[in-house]
Amino acid sequence: MREVAAPPHQPPLIELRLWRQFLAVADALHFGRAAQRLNMTQPPLTQAIAQLEALLGLKLFDRTKRSVQLTVAGAALVPEARDLLARAQALPLVARASADGQAGRLRLAFVSTVGFDLLPRWVRAFREQYPKVQLELIEATGDVQLQALERGEIDAGFMLHSPGFAPPGLACRRLARDPLVLALPEQSGLAGNTPLTLKDLLDQPLVIFPRRIVPSLYDAIFAMYHASGQLPRVAQEAIQMQTIVNLVSAGLGVAWVPDSVRQFQRPGVVYRTVKGRKGQAVPGCETSLVWAGAASPALERFMAFAPG
Repeated sequence: MREVAAPPHQPPLIELRLWRQFLAVADALHFGRAAQRLNMTQPPLTQAIAQLEALLGLKLFDRTKRSVQLTVAGAALVPEARDLLARAQALPLVARASADGQAGRLRLAFVSTVGFDLLPRWVRAFREQYPKVQLELIEATGDVQLQALERGEIDAGFMLHSPGFAPPGLACRRLARDPLVLALPEQSGLAGNTPLTLKDLLDQPLVIFPRRIVPSLYDAIFAMYHASGQLPRVAQEAIQMQTIVNLVSAGLGVAWVPDSVRQFQRPGVVYRTVKGRKGQAVPGCETSLVWAGAASPALERFMAFAPG
């Protein structure tokens, strides 16, 4: 049966064997010595080089009865062929390392609050131990992370939520629990050292994230106001905690933020602990690492580096 030639725009499929034979001749510049090195006779080697040249449509060696020299094209291919064979030889090691979680890619999304302390310490320790794992870090809000997990675009995500309210249907590892503290403009009359209670601030304009970002925490904050007989007076919504704190600095209102946000020292903002009413505590929040399905080997190794 006549073989159908590959379309001219497609690169030829060349066996690694031909590249090994090409390099042997390129190193020896002698077909007989190259054949000895390859433990083969000279005629099959000569045929192999002719086959490679035919596949490439290029002359790789200038041959006379007395000498063999690389052409310009042949010399250009020598380092590329060496690299190709080295990478091919390393493939089994790469596969085993990836299957064991010591190499490969790990895509992690995170909310801004973990970027203050938790994530940098964790990533630093993991990268020092597993430098061959390519970490891709994507800052994203909780709602965006859920969509990315569903589409398989990330391997796991750091999410903020109300205690015990991690997204259903996902594997979850709780990492930290923070009380909520109040961020106030420095010029506010509530910014002094006098102990603050809920009653002092219920009528203050509020800067808060949209409900879709962290529904459980948003609802917990609103429930606290409702239990005190008051509706929150929302002055402004913003997505990132840093933006919320910046708006507080501008005097737009007060904001409930995780205690870890205190590390974001924005001029014009003070952070205060608020005492809940009798029988009513100020809500807290949790940070969890969540993922869909079975954790990949790289993710398993990453989780082993969770800061204590």
